[in-house]
Amino acid sequence: MDPALTLGFRSPELSLFRLRSDPPPPPPPLGDPRRALSRRAVRARVNLSSASPPPPQPPPPSPRTRLTVAAKKKPPIDGLSDEMNAIASQRLDFAPARRRVRAAFAEVQRQLDHCLFKLAPAGIRTEEWYETNSNGLQIFCKSWLPKVGMRIKGAVCFCHGYGDTCTFFFEGIARHFASKGYAVYALDHPGFGLSDGLHGYISNFDELVDNVIEQYTKIKERPEVRGLPRFILGQSMGGAVTLKVHLKQPDAWDGVVLVAPMCKISDAVRPPEAVVKVLTFMSSVLPKAKLFPQKDLAELAFRESKKRKMAVYNVICYNDQMRLQTASELLRATDDIESQVEKVSSPLLILHGAGDKVTDPSVSKFLYEKASSKDKTLKLYEGGYHCILEGESDVKIFMALDDIVSWLDSRCSLK
Repeated sequence: MDPALTLGFRSPELSLFRLRSDPPPPPPPLGDPRRALSRRAVRARVNLSSASPPPPQPPPPSPRTRLTVAAKKKPPIDGLSDEMNAIASQRLDFAPARRRVRAAFAEVQRQLDHCLFKLAPAGIRTEEWYETNSNGLQIFCKSWLPKVGMRIKGAVCFCHGYGDTCTFFFEGIARHFASKGYAVYALDHPGFGLSDGLHGYISNFDELVDNVIEQYTKIKERPEVRGLPRFILGQSMGGAVTLKVHLKQPDAWDGVVLVAPMCKISDAVRPPEAVVKVLTFMSSVLPKAKLFPQKDLAELAFRESKKRKMAVYNVICYNDQMRLQTASELLRATDDIESQVEKVSSPLLILHGAGDKVTDPSVSKFLYEKASSKDKTLKLYEGGYHCILEGESDVKIFMALDDIVSWLDSRCSLK
């Protein structure tokens, strides 16, 4: 799931802030001589009540008032034990905690009643590893290869969306592609999933782009795919990453596949310019602060309620308020893509749910019309929501997946 990408502005959640006053000091304990002094003082005040009023006293100092921020607490997941819910509710700011939580939930996720898991083909060969990138961060990588003896047609390299990881729903998607003869590779962006970095924090969008280029350049030289057609697949925010990778390396890929791409913020939901200026200033002062207002978009992302309920099992997904610098970088990235959209020249497949209210399908139409690609295809799925590969009916999910496979097959046959 890829939440909070409308970047629409609304008032901050003031319920997260509490004004707290210091409590008055407790009375002295029994036997304390101060209690006797206190009683004598009361009697003295009674005796003086008929006398002339005392001179006015300065008002007591007002109690100190402090602003505290309440951490957003995760609701418990129905059907899980208290022990598993305690694991899921851990703070996930840093990668070691996310890795522990993912390990604890790996088997639970595999047992979910979702077509991507229960219909996952057998015999797929998988490998997980970490690569240290040029910034010194440990980047989680994973591969899915066809079963032994099956010819590999080409490589598909995946870029996940905002807040997400390549280890949840994409696990089933990758197995489907691998069963069709493709070697599939994925990574978690810095700050997301199992990779190093502060959770949900993007200090510079181009660092995500450069990391993808760095890792997939090495992967494309692996012996099982060397010399084969190479395709890059991006979903939602990952679509923006994919487009910027292509713009930096126009000839590095044999095709680009975009699913509900975030490549332009729709005018209908773009924050006013005054808000953008305030955001830019605040992000320079408090870049990591979680103050950018965010809506819960699960109902808009998943069409089927049963599949929507399964999204909570993506326990290492970042679903807190968006950090200020992250919001600023997403706006900057989409503005940059919009200004260069005519330079998109690769063979291009765009898939989008026509009913998507998270990333506007009209933006995909804009990309399709403006891209200079001579080989380009736009597929709109009637009534489809944002997560067309995860949140629709089983039939529609596999329809979209097979549309991607058919497109890949036709480009591989040209090589």
